[in-house]
Amino acid sequence: MPELRVLLAHINDPNQSDISVYERNGGYQAIRKAITGISPADLTEMVKQSGLRGRGGAGFSTGMKWGFIPKTDQPKYLVCNCDESEPGTFKDRLLVEKDPHQLIEGMILTSYVIGAKLAFIYCRGEYFYAFKQLREAVRQARAKNYLGKNILGSPFSLEIVIHPGAGAYIAGEETALLNSLEGYRATPRLKPPFPAVAGLYNKPTIINNVETLCNVVHIVNRGVEWYQSIGKPKNTGTKIFQVSGQVQKPGCYEFALGVPLREVIEAAGGMFPGRKFKACYPGGSSCSVLNANDIDITMDFDALAARKSALGTASVIVMDDTADMVKVAHRLMQFYQNESCGKCTPCREGTRWVTQVLARIERGGGTFADLKVIEDVCSSMENNSFCPLAVGAAPPIVSAMKEFKPEFEAYIKRNPHADRLPPMPVSYPYLNTL
Repeated sequence: MPELRVLLAHINDPNQSDISVYERNGGYQAIRKAITGISPADLTEMVKQSGLRGRGGAGFSTGMKWGFIPKTDQPKYLVCNCDESEPGTFKDRLLVEKDPHQLIEGMILTSYVIGAKLAFIYCRGEYFYAFKQLREAVRQARAKNYLGKNILGSPFSLEIVIHPGAGAYIAGEETALLNSLEGYRATPRLKPPFPAVAGLYNKPTIINNVETLCNVVHIVNRGVEWYQSIGKPKNTGTKIFQVSGQVQKPGCYEFALGVPLREVIEAAGGMFPGRKFKACYPGGSSCSVLNANDIDITMDFDALAARKSALGTASVIVMDDTADMVKVAHRLMQFYQNESCGKCTPCREGTRWVTQVLARIERGGGTFADLKVIEDVCSSMENNSFCPLAVGAAPPIVSAMKEFKPEFEAYIKRNPHADRLPPMPVSYPYLNTL
């Protein structure tokens, strides 16, 4: 299956970030079409019928999500989540640095649908160049009356504010993001109420990912049937696959949903000479690992869910036969331990405990009973945590132990007493009471 570039069609044009070039390539026509001939309700239905699912990880129907906004006169907000902090993710950075007007246009269309007069781009704090590009794009759009009062002579008005992120992985969780936008610490909120009912400043709020919003532009321009013709049923449209790890040409590659994993890896140059594909995390570091037998699995939401993994953000982290899965698991859990906000005990303590146990195993001091301890702690994290951070931290570790159990056992066998000792104690004795 050849690469199908829709969102990345003009990404290699060095001047695409300039509004005149963006317009020459068909930009801002979707706004004219929507404002002059498509009602907000009809546009919502178009997006719903297209089958567009959120590209930020959850894969929820975008049109349905928009439909949750109350039909009242109270202020409503749109927030673009550009806080891209999970290992292996870099597609949003590419889009906003190279083609920022595509995002701006998608935000204008979405704000028109939900009735928002003020929208925010929450951009990862380390994305300094992206922040600069977005500010300039907003300035250019305002100068052409695509933003501001009475856009293109219509009753619709909109302003976009660009807000630098808080420099934390947890700020990408939608309610933690809202707290950060309001000036508080980026810690998650209890749901319900959901943001569509009580979000930013306790007002109805839609939070969409960069890639999701960019897709809206093309649905309006080319139509629902065109979008439905790409991909698979219930998995329509293209997806930007971010391929990293032990491949020859890491980068972003856009394919129709349903492309085999093998073809994604081949597009990224394949494995290095003399190396074989061993494993990958198909949707970023927060999903279950795939092994060499999964090389031909189709990369879509449903196929990966059936495999007990996830498409997530389509961040394909590839490992060859030199990879040490014990070290991979240890390093990933260190990341989640460092990024835990500490609000809830299962996540704050659980990530630390698993990191400690994996470190002992890697040093050669682990026991076979330690594997059960890791499973128990991860189960507690998944079932009792406040937000999705710990829920996403458990599968990559548990799946690595399941798929590559001999590697973990080989480390444990370095301890001559591994089969006669109880599990090494963790910091607190009440682990199984959580």
